Amino acid sequence: MTDISLVIPTMNEEEGIGECIDRAQNAFEELGMDGEIIISDSSSDRTPEIARDKGAKVVEPDKPGYGYAYQYGFERAEGDLIAMGDGDTTYDFEELPELIQKMKAENADMVMGSRLDGDIKPGSMPKLHKYIGNPLLTKFLNKFYGAGVSDAHSGMRVIKKESLEKLDLKTDGMEFASEMIMEAGARDLKIVEKPIIYHEREGEATLHSFKDGWRHVKFMLKNAPSYLFFWPGIILASIGMPLTVASTLGINVSGVELGVNSQIAGILLLITGYQISSFSAFSHAISNPIKEDNRLSKKFVSLFTLERGLIAGGTIFGLGAIYSAFLVWSWYESGFSNVPTAKEGLSSFAGILLGFQIIFNSFFLSIASEK
Repeated sequence: MTDISLVIPTMNEEEGIGECIDRAQNAFEELGMDGEIIISDSSSDRTPEIARDKGAKVVEPDKPGYGYAYQYGFERAEGDLIAMGDGDTTYDFEELPELIQKMKAENADMVMGSRLDGDIKPGSMPKLHKYIGNPLLTKFLNKFYGAGVSDAHSGMRVIKKESLEKLDLKTDGMEFASEMIMEAGARDLKIVEKPIIYHEREGEATLHSFKDGWRHVKFMLKNAPSYLFFWPGIILASIGMPLTVASTLGINVSGVELGVNSQIAGILLLITGYQISSFSAFSHAISNPIKEDNRLSKKFVSLFTLERGLIAGGTIFGLGAIYSAFLVWSWYESGFSNVPTAKEGLSSFAGILLGFQIIFNSFFLSIASEK
């Protein structure tokens, strides 16, 4: 029976893969565990040949992608523990015993090697990654998903196989590293960290700083509709509503009467805020965010019915339409001489437009919710 499986995704790592395998085998011997090394390979150089000569199992994913290579390897892993790491010597697999000891001591589901809390050797990590990219991406993950880690994108990890099977991992690219932490956090798996040494790589780097960094950010935002849509929309609407009311009624603020320009700004903020925040509800209806714990957004979706949306939208539309009709009638009664003010016209049109949005958004949300 296999105790531990180490999965290494490789693409042209002939310069470092042999040393990685040697170090992993030393770790298995120190642990006294029956281990296997699975090389999930998409190379055009001698990487698979070297790996086989060293006793590793080489598998060839039928699709490209960093994340897919890992998932392909996971499916073929037989160990009760699944270890992960790159094949470029940046991670020292002889540190695996310390990670596993940490995981067992704290009864954790997963342990991660923290480069940022450990020792980053000179030349091993670009300053852009060390001081900006990795810290910022980690803060995003901690803020959005409560990961509570110091180095969310460290590639050296060990996870119990039974815990791994609880994760719904889907991404094929570099954002797989983020998805794994997001999924673990969403399922309340216990994650602990152990400081590690990060070494200079052997061979040519394949990471694209801005492209891969954006993939991580994009994936996190798409799976956090409250942060992306709900709260920005609520903030805009909460500014727009009082500004619209105050300017429509001609209320003085610090001795200055708010005019039509303030009213236009208020209406723009109100309608834009409503539209943006409604996207949060659409996201819940048509997708399954990894972790979404915004109670207000959830409450809205749970209480929503098409009929309630039509009543709310119809009421706002009706008030705007009635006021607009009153203004037109007054204009007609005056022999077309008493032209309604811009403030009056904007108020009625704002009600009509907002009512229309609520009505048609309600239909869209109702259709999406039935999918």
